[in-house]
Amino acid sequence: MTTKHRLITDSFKVVKRARRGGKREKRSTPPPPPKAEAETDTVREEELQKLRQFDLDWRFGPCTGITRLQRWDRAKLHGLNPPEEIRDLLLQTHTDKQR
Repeated sequence: MTTKHRLITDSFKVVKRARRGGKREKRSTPPPPPKAEAETDTVREEELQKLRQFDLDWRFGPCTGITRLQRWDRAKLHGLNPPEEIRDLLLQTHTDKQR
């Protein structure tokens, strides 16, 4: 009264799939970006950080449903003294096609 343990491979043929393209080649790391490009990236990150801080500053009113420039104008209209630097950044990025 012994039971024989059967495996699924007893009923079905084992098929091994071939790898696509064989072994993978090791790729070299990409060269670092040129310094001028890296510097502009850090400048853009700093500008974005300033804009995010403006977004999170409740002294200039709520920021939902309006653009940053509209929020800046509204704060100026109500005498809340928003930073001129933020307005300059907004006008600069508004005309910059790359951003």
